[in-house]
Amino acid sequence: MEQELDPSLPCSQRLLSAILAMEPSECLISHARECGGGSITEQVQQFIWHHCLSSPGDFHVPYLKNFLKKLIAQIEFDHGYVLDSLYELYALYMTSCKDDSLEKGDARVSKRISFLFPDGCSELQSCPHSRVLVFPLQCSRNMLEGGTGCSIWKPGLFLSEFILSHPELFSNKTCFEVGSGVGLIGLCLAHVKASKVILSDGDLSTLVNMKFNLEMNHLNVEAGMRQRNNDQNMVKCLYLPWESASVSQLQDIRADVVLGADVIYDPVYQPHLVRVLAILLNPMNLEFCRQHASCKGISPNIKHENCEHNHEHAIDISHSRFKASHNDDSYSLPKEAPVAYISYVIRNIETFNYFMSLGKQAHLDIVDLTDSLKPLNLLCYMQSYNQASVRLLRITGNNKNS
Repeated sequence: MEQELDPSLPCSQRLLSAILAMEPSECLISHARECGGGSITEQVQQFIWHHCLSSPGDFHVPYLKNFLKKLIAQIEFDHGYVLDSLYELYALYMTSCKDDSLEKGDARVSKRISFLFPDGCSELQSCPHSRVLVFPLQCSRNMLEGGTGCSIWKPGLFLSEFILSHPELFSNKTCFEVGSGVGLIGLCLAHVKASKVILSDGDLSTLVNMKFNLEMNHLNVEAGMRQRNNDQNMVKCLYLPWESASVSQLQDIRADVVLGADVIYDPVYQPHLVRVLAILLNPMNLEFCRQHASCKGISPNIKHENCEHNHEHAIDISHSRFKASHNDDSYSLPKEAPVAYISYVIRNIETFNYFMSLGKQAHLDIVDLTDSLKPLNLLCYMQSYNQASVRLLRITGNNKNS
């Protein structure tokens, strides 16, 4: 038998990471070929068996069944030798599992997202000694049955890479995420030692799943904002629908950095999101918010991906709950002006332009950082994710009335 494939080789790490992340079978086979110098050798199969399939109970059975079917078919097509252990495991899945019962409902699956740091990153604060950072996550398998908030989206992967590539922007800062999804960004913020991590979502089922993921990664979860806890492993989770978030709630966050991944795709919620950003990024400019209460000048009919939306209202940041006082001793500005980082994919240019228009009306300064502050490529094994398809915005408040 050939000597076993070295697990520390970059190609081995990419193959293992792709399987743990449940990448498509075609991606796995491509990585397996790379490990074998162009073919899926017995040495590569032994690696897959010992390092990737050693705990099959950790994987979604239909996923492994499909992968093994395609892996065996590819080896046979190439006239290669298939290990008996792979045949036997596939036969077990064929006889013991029924796809129909497993594919129904909004089931959750466990993935492991691995960030692979390249050579030369040892001095980077976020780079572990092994140069591999792994987060297990419970995610939605069926995005069409109410599970979108529990899915991993490309802008979330991009923002996670950005945090790990530029830890100095988040270390020792109070970081607040709007629409936190599965909690991956919060895990990255905790890893780079943000002084306080506050996650939020407007969907209760998403919030429950997020808390599960945080605790699975050995972080303590606290609900609410009133308690002051200095535990470095403590993450606060808030139920915070944008449309009903009060000014006092948002001011109490006192964020240095605001983050959002894939939060500008729905024009219906954009006025509420921009109102939230305007309050967070202009925490003392209350008179400005009262004077610029209406943005009715821009109300385009934008066709969303699933339906028509007619925007007859726009930003209202002069809500009656805007009662904070400049002389309130309990409120203080962050040491530096707060900043927001928003990652996004353009699905509908009209929707994106609408967000930019609302931001301009709210006197937010929006700068595209995509080409000037690129993250490291830490997810090189993911063929389903293209870093170049995601854009990054830097948003700050502008206290000058126009």
